[in-house]
Amino acid sequence: MLYPSSGTGQFAANSAKIIRFVRKGCTNRPFFHIVVAERRIEQQGPAIEQLGTFDPMPNEQDEKLVSLNFERIRYWIGNGADTSKSVRRLLGLAGFYPVHPTSYITASKNRRTEEEAALKASEETKPNETSPANV
Repeated sequence: MLYPSSGTGQFAANSAKIIRFVRKGCTNRPFFHIVVAERRIEQQGPAIEQLGTFDPMPNEQDEKLVSLNFERIRYWIGNGADTSKSVRRLLGLAGFYPVHPTSYITASKNRRTEEEAALKASEETKPNETSPANV
């Protein structure tokens, strides 16, 4: 339990503001704005303030581009705004929050998949020891 003075305590659960993603872009080319908006769906209108952007499509250097305004994020969290799970994961990878546990799970699955692919590729390229050509 966090104390209310931390900015993420009791007020965050009852806050009317949330920091979340708003999807922009085309059908096969997503682009996200990180915004402060009203929590309740019936009150959602235009975003109160844009705090950053996130481009999930890798560029030529295989990078996913993110821009964040940490000062304004800190301001809104201090005033009781909550964050969505996906924004918390992104802020954890950026070093603002602790790294979210699902980030560790995803990384371990990706590492295991790469190791299995490398093992399979090495087995396919290794010559068969029982073939008549090696006898």
